[in-house]
Amino acid sequence: MGAADDDDERDGTRAVPDAVPWRRAWHDALYASGSGFYRSGDGPAAHFATAANGPAGAALAEALLALWHRSHPRPPTVVVDVGAGHGELAAHLAALLDRAGDGGASATTRVVAVDVTARPAALPDRVEWLVSPGGAALPHALDEALDEAFVGALVVAHEWLDVVPCTVAEVGTDGALHELLVDPASGIETLGDALVGDDLSWCERYWRATEPGDRVEVGRSRDEAWSGLLGRVRSGLVVAVDYGHTTGTRPPAGTLTGYAGGRQVVPVPDGACDVTAHVAVDSLEADERVRQRDVLDALGLTGATPAHDLARADPLAYLSALQRSSALTALRDREGYGAFWWVVRRVRPADVP
Repeated sequence: MGAADDDDERDGTRAVPDAVPWRRAWHDALYASGSGFYRSGDGPAAHFATAANGPAGAALAEALLALWHRSHPRPPTVVVDVGAGHGELAAHLAALLDRAGDGGASATTRVVAVDVTARPAALPDRVEWLVSPGGAALPHALDEALDEAFVGALVVAHEWLDVVPCTVAEVGTDGALHELLVDPASGIETLGDALVGDDLSWCERYWRATEPGDRVEVGRSRDEAWSGLLGRVRSGLVVAVDYGHTTGTRPPAGTLTGYAGGRQVVPVPDGACDVTAHVAVDSLEADERVRQRDVLDALGLTGATPAHDLARADPLAYLSALQRSSALTALRDREGYGAFWWVVRRVRPADVP
């Protein structure tokens, strides 16, 4: 929910002079040059960790490559991590590729990370870095990286779509959906004009809301961002990993929220916090939409505890196996990362215009 709770503000009868559409305020709050949350200071890494960090990131990379090899006998020509943060997942993917026992074939795979900040100093040289404009926009240099993928590209968008800003709407007392406006400095909200056009059509198809006060995060901008990414891939596998919902499980109050300092906060779009909303995953073009826990099960990554005999025979190997088991257990947690969605699209040459 936003910062405004006053009934007058909610039905739009109270003027909020500096209010702008949530989508615009959201984009500026995250990506504005010099002041956006993702562009200033230490960025999100100073506030929270994701599944891409630490041992969980290594296990996630293992799962992604296992998914690739389930349908591809050869390693990918290029691996791309979109919304890469500080490149943690890309680094894990590069390390696994370099250790693959395939006679060095995987060691030739390019690994490219894409995000809005400058290249992190600690990123391994093995990983290439592209600076993105932010939000749905991707760098033109990404086309060159993917154009080389004659055999196939593995493209991963881990927690990218949830920070692609979208239109936020609310049902007014007239029963119609209205675009929600917000004052970027205070977070006070007010209703704008009635929703029309493509945004309204999207809501009628994917997220119907009829009760006054019900909110909708219009996923059309995420659909377009996802389609734009798919359109860049000549052949291969594209995977979005994110928290989301489907028709029948849409939350009436929406999911728009903020994160700062390791905790959830009111989403004031002033650049001081992350602003995010769950993804309507069933509106995305896909071959599969599967919960992360179920993906890991299908890949045989169950997080089983290593045999205790290994602790006596090879203590270091046992500790490594135990760490992997703990990481997989975290990725499978039904109340946490295990509830994430994997949206999978296989791109074949015949799919490309």
